[in-house]
Amino acid sequence: MSKYNALWEYVQKNGSASLELTFEEIQDIAGIPIDHSFLKYKKELMGYGHQVGKISMKEHTVSFHKIDP
Repeated sequence: MSKYNALWEYVQKNGSASLELTFEEIQDIAGIPIDHSFLKYKKELMGYGHQVGKISMKEHTVSFHKIDP
């Protein structure tokens, strides 16, 4: 079980083709702050039918996109 499973499940259940969350929202959903290890874990999201898009350090946001079948 990954420390970001709650986030991956949230993104999957959202059902949107694309979604943007702030770092604060991610912390609220995952129960942990986003850190550098997120870059390693982001590959897991593909198993949920989505991928991580742009990570904006300036805006403190992460975009998520549904993978086309």
